[in-house]
Amino acid sequence: MSANSATVHNPFSAPGSTAASSVDCSAVARSDMERAAREVESAIAIAKRFPRDQMAAMDRIIQACTRISLAEHSLYAYPRGSEMVTGPSIRLAEAVAQNWGNLQFGIRELSQSSGSSTVEAFAWDVETNVRQTKVFQVAHVRHTRRGQYKLEDPRDIYEMVANQGARRLRACILGVIPGDVIDGAVRQCEVTIKNAAGAPAEQIEKLVEAFEPLGVTSEMLVRRLGHHLDSVIAAEVLSLRKIYQSITDGMAAVGEFFEVEALAAAGDSAPKKGAAALKAKVSGAAEGSAKGSRKKPAGKAKGKTEEPTDSGESDPVGDHVPTFSFAEVADALNKAADADALALAADMIGGVDDQGQREELSALYESRRAEIES
Repeated sequence: MSANSATVHNPFSAPGSTAASSVDCSAVARSDMERAAREVESAIAIAKRFPRDQMAAMDRIIQACTRISLAEHSLYAYPRGSEMVTGPSIRLAEAVAQNWGNLQFGIRELSQSSGSSTVEAFAWDVETNVRQTKVFQVAHVRHTRRGQYKLEDPRDIYEMVANQGARRLRACILGVIPGDVIDGAVRQCEVTIKNAAGAPAEQIEKLVEAFEPLGVTSEMLVRRLGHHLDSVIAAEVLSLRKIYQSITDGMAAVGEFFEVEALAAAGDSAPKKGAAALKAKVSGAAEGSAKGSRKKPAGKAKGKTEEPTDSGESDPVGDHVPTFSFAEVADALNKAADADALALAADMIGGVDDQGQREELSALYESRRAEIES
């Protein structure tokens, strides 16, 4: 071997195969690049060959917005200063993109390291070659009422990335589709909701049940509206639907719409039900455990230094797990309206004493998670 050679000869390789590895790698990379280029070229060629009929596409969008199941989840609202900002939700943006045609959109995880993921959301109008992309970081951490903890389960990490990416994907889609098309879809969804079967009183009952897993009680709704729920009108029902969608999509927090602290101070003695009671129980158990962990152990000898323990990430709840009944946890799992509410209910499974019941609740959790993801 030459003295100027930059590599050490592999004694197990066949004669003449010194650079085979680098050649193979470059060949694979070149093949992948060529395939990707051909896919882009073919997508553009098909879009040019079959251009979208804007009138037919708009008809499909309007028709899709007449479905009450889509219209109910199509709008969001959140406060900005003294104004209420409203707009199309993630679900409506996806429905419009699907019916607009010649459009590619999605979320792509570029890399994953050091407890975070680098993610790209994109939307590309293949026909006009207009493209919107957003690259962002997603930390593998879930925040709960009992503090934060790292995500280790690959499925939990996937769900976190998907939830964070959905909002960026919505912005990308709205950036490539004409604004008047989106406005038309929003107006049709509002008309569909107003003309939906059922009186406002019946609709508000369903909204009260939907808000409950989010920690919003009927008393908080009354304070928001300024009158009893019996006298609600259709416009107020539409406004509450937008608020509900905004909270579930993560666009705003409950405290931005409802007087959470004032209600808690005024109604501490009022009995809570369902998921609200479970949240109060978890919060109370967590506070009690945190206070107990701060007390010094009795009978400790003077002058003896306590050795520090390396416990990793701090847990505000400590080692104490609040106790729940099977019925309480099952009720919280069944009433969870989104992934975050379901995750909070899943945290309560460990507080059930019976192993068989915990396994049954875990199966219920998996079933509900599959239902929410679909």
